[in-house]
Amino acid sequence: MDLIDTHQHLILRDKLGYGWTKDIPALAGNFTPTDYAALVQGRGVVGTIFMETGVDAADYQREARLVAGMIGQAGDGPVLLGQIAACHPEIDDGFEAWLEECRDLGVVGLRRILHRMPDDTSTDANYRRNMRRIGAAGWPVDLCFATRQLDIAADLVRACPEVNFILDHCGTNDMQAGEFDAWRARMGRLAALPNLQVKFSGMTAYVPADAGPHDPVAAVANAVLELFGPARLIWGGDWPVVDLGVGLPGWIDLSAQFLAPLSADERARIGHANARAFYNLSA
Repeated sequence: MDLIDTHQHLILRDKLGYGWTKDIPALAGNFTPTDYAALVQGRGVVGTIFMETGVDAADYQREARLVAGMIGQAGDGPVLLGQIAACHPEIDDGFEAWLEECRDLGVVGLRRILHRMPDDTSTDANYRRNMRRIGAAGWPVDLCFATRQLDIAADLVRACPEVNFILDHCGTNDMQAGEFDAWRARMGRLAALPNLQVKFSGMTAYVPADAGPHDPVAAVANAVLELFGPARLIWGGDWPVVDLGVGLPGWIDLSAQFLAPLSADERARIGHANARAFYNLSA
């Protein structure tokens, strides 16, 4: 199965700050394109999209400018096709100028990490106005909400019907013990929103063993396949955060296992075809 990895992080500590990784030993050190290439060699990854890595607030624009110089390059691994850059829609000052600069940085989408932000961040009228500015500029928006915040995510998606959204990691960020049933109910409400897709990623790092069902990671995979179907799912690796779970090679193998019952066309849609359309990679 050919894959476009729509969630490839990099950690380049000599250039950028990553305060959020301070207490996570598995994410110490650097994680470079060369490291990534070695992990995916021979595993069907035909291209990647860089996903902003939650760098320190002072560095998010610097990160996008740095990554822009890597786009179109393959090196020893798959070619970098574009990037999903960070933005701060809750701050209006400079937001329009940042969008304008992003046009020259190989940006194919934007993201603001919200699962560690106050619940009312995305409910602000100014935040939503800036979401619509992103949509009007032709970009989709990646959403990163905690499981308990998924109804807040639904409110945002519903309030911006002209914007194409994708929910990262199947909405499993910060999932707690016994939370599977509540997660599934919230995901069912999200599935009713036509301008939302879901990123098939993150499960092994974020879903706890005591979430509820036997084999909760498989239960999450089966649930999103049932609720959203192959037309609304897009694969992502989430490296190196995936190292908190089964690791990137393990996640590629597990994805193939979860998707094996689908037709070849359906697997291709999740693996790469949906990504090309959603992130406008043909351009």
